[in-house]
Amino acid sequence: MIERSEGLSWARGIKVRHLESFLVLDEAGTLTEAAARLHMTQSAMSHWLAELERVAGTPLVVRGRKVQLTPAGHLLKRLAITVLGDIARTGREMHAVAAGRVPRLNVGSVWAGIAGGLPEAVTAFQQRHADVAVSIHDGLFDDLLKGLDTRAMDAVIGVLDARAHQPQLAHRVLFDDQVSIVIGQGSKHWDSNQPLDFADVLREQWVMPPLGTLTRIQMDAYLIEQQASWLVPKAETASLAMMQALLQKGDYVGVCAESMADYMASLGLFRKVAIDSNIRFGPITVVWNREHVSATLMDFIACLKAHARGMRSAKVLEKSSA
Repeated sequence: MIERSEGLSWARGIKVRHLESFLVLDEAGTLTEAAARLHMTQSAMSHWLAELERVAGTPLVVRGRKVQLTPAGHLLKRLAITVLGDIARTGREMHAVAAGRVPRLNVGSVWAGIAGGLPEAVTAFQQRHADVAVSIHDGLFDDLLKGLDTRAMDAVIGVLDARAHQPQLAHRVLFDDQVSIVIGQGSKHWDSNQPLDFADVLREQWVMPPLGTLTRIQMDAYLIEQQASWLVPKAETASLAMMQALLQKGDYVGVCAESMADYMASLGLFRKVAIDSNIRFGPITVVWNREHVSATLMDFIACLKAHARGMRSAKVLEKSSA
């Protein structure tokens, strides 16, 4: 506690005006120019600097034809930039709150949501709400949902199930997703010009989501239907990044949401394997807390819904023309 008190004691004499003026001095380069910009006499400027150095307990500049910051001066400059930036940002956010707007949205999403239109929805939303920052958090749906209670999250995007039907939660379905089977550039089949189907990869090394996850449950049901329940994955991971790395570096077959498979295929990172029936993944849904709703959040949800609807229409059109 003593060390903390000593570390803060010098700062009690520092004012916001000190920090602003110090940045002006650094930019101006001379006491004369800084005094002119601050509408002070050079004598008053020199007195102010001496007082600031007394508070800091160490020289902050080397005086000469052009002032140069000492090591302590550089530390104070860093502090000034940080503090003044935080003050300005907080001021904007407080002004937004006072005007009934939300200055920041925290959105959690599973990977299917991120691939299924979330980035495009954020772009569309910020074209109308340029003053609202959007923080996007990816993770497990259950972990993200807990943030709706603590207000750490304003909205969460994931697969609709019983967890989204709590009394305090509201939800809106964005689109219906499927499960896809994919290969990456490490597969022996990557350069093949022939279409790939399930039989071609059945006896390969598989990477699947862990037991108990929705994708794995749906995939295991499909394997039973195909009389391939004997298939045991070589690796299990809930991390899309890890699955991507395995498919990129090794001869594996992977399983993921179709929205993610299509996105990764568009980047040239995955290639989809044809299957003879759909493996349902489930409806991708945006969930929010009824008690923490705002007009800004509802505008964001409208952008999510509008973009997802447009994506679904485009996909239907693409399939019908194929």
